Amino acid sequence: MAAVDIELANWALDEAKRKGASAAEVLCVTAESLDAGVRLGEVEKLKSSRERRLGLRVFCGQSSATSSTAELERDSLGAFVASTVELARLSAADPWAGLPDPGLHPKSLPELSLADPDSGIVTADRALEIARIGENAALKFDRRIKNSGGAEFSSGRYRVLFANSQGFSGEYSGTSYSLVVAPIAQDGDAMQQGVWYTSNRRFGKLEDAESVGITSAKRALRRLGARKIKTTHAPVVFDPDMAAGLIRSIVGAASGPALYKGASFLLGQLGKAIGAPGVTIVDDALIPGGLGSKPFDGEGLPTSRKNVIDKGVLATYLLDCYSARKLGLAPTGNAARSVGEAPSVSTTNLYLEPGGYTPAQIIGSVKEGLYLTETIGFGVNMVTGDYSRGAGGIWIENGELAYPVQEITIAGNLKDMIAGVEMIGNDLNWRSSTVAPTIKIAEMTIAGA
Repeated sequence: MAAVDIELANWALDEAKRKGASAAEVLCVTAESLDAGVRLGEVEKLKSSRERRLGLRVFCGQSSATSSTAELERDSLGAFVASTVELARLSAADPWAGLPDPGLHPKSLPELSLADPDSGIVTADRALEIARIGENAALKFDRRIKNSGGAEFSSGRYRVLFANSQGFSGEYSGTSYSLVVAPIAQDGDAMQQGVWYTSNRRFGKLEDAESVGITSAKRALRRLGARKIKTTHAPVVFDPDMAAGLIRSIVGAASGPALYKGASFLLGQLGKAIGAPGVTIVDDALIPGGLGSKPFDGEGLPTSRKNVIDKGVLATYLLDCYSARKLGLAPTGNAARSVGEAPSVSTTNLYLEPGGYTPAQIIGSVKEGLYLTETIGFGVNMVTGDYSRGAGGIWIENGELAYPVQEITIAGNLKDMIAGVEMIGNDLNWRSSTVAPTIKIAEMTIAGA
């Protein structure tokens, strides 16, 4: 499938100017993917897709419009450009809208190794084989693994091209591969599902399928025999996946749109200590091969590595050009967008810097408390920081994992939680674009029976 080239992108920009636009930008994405799923060995999903789209954002003064098309012949594209310019003329002016300052565009782009040089889209037969290996490993691990929610292998590749009327243009390509396995354990009438996954930009760097299946089976088995507990106040140890979700919520409150809408508990906290001294949360778009890495953001600005929280101090907000103008600050290169949509704000590779404790040492420090492995629903109030989630995990007694617990709720406030981080693990594992090691929070409310 042919990609959109820079010549066509520049033609669309010139055409927008000819039709009366004062400024414009083009985002072109070419993508291909394959998703293969099995359940109990049988093919349950096999989907192949290809996409080639062009998105256009035009400005008539400070009025703007955004649209997208898959029709890329010049005759039809000319009509598309003209209609987008007309939409911009009819839109209300916004004093904060516009392209970035031209001087902010990068003069060169870093090479981030986002595409696997040895593998493209995995064939359907191979993808199904990998999914079956993962599921079979889970099913054979223990006699109590009696069913399966399935296993799915996905592979994809894409190319992004961006150009604007200020003379900036850039492009990059990437690949991604992932496997997820979800077996179901049963003991009597009780059934519990376990899930484990691996993902990477390099096919050869995925965790092997059998290992993924075995880990998913262990995670299902450890949930069997879950008990209820009485309401208490106790330490909570967040496993890496739960800790990643927590830092995602905290950094979400540092996002420009939340701030200018007044919907963030971090409003007015820039430069202030908000967390424990050991807490450093980093957003780094420049990690070679990182799942969230990119050489420029959705507005053509350079990306970077930045400490959002630096040793407990809120060091920066995350801003696109629009939110930066509204807040009177500089953009941070965190604009993200899909084809046909205006820019928004997003993290890239977000992580909590690891500490020096092993997970066993963290669990061993707790006389009585919760090892959190699951949250249910969304119970985070970004305005106040109040946090309340349905939860499940394993109860800790005398420094050891004792028995699984479920049907509980954990509650606190994000401000108190980040200030109450007592221990940070050394088990950072890059399986996603947002990751964290195991952490221990000094105390939370754990509501049970």
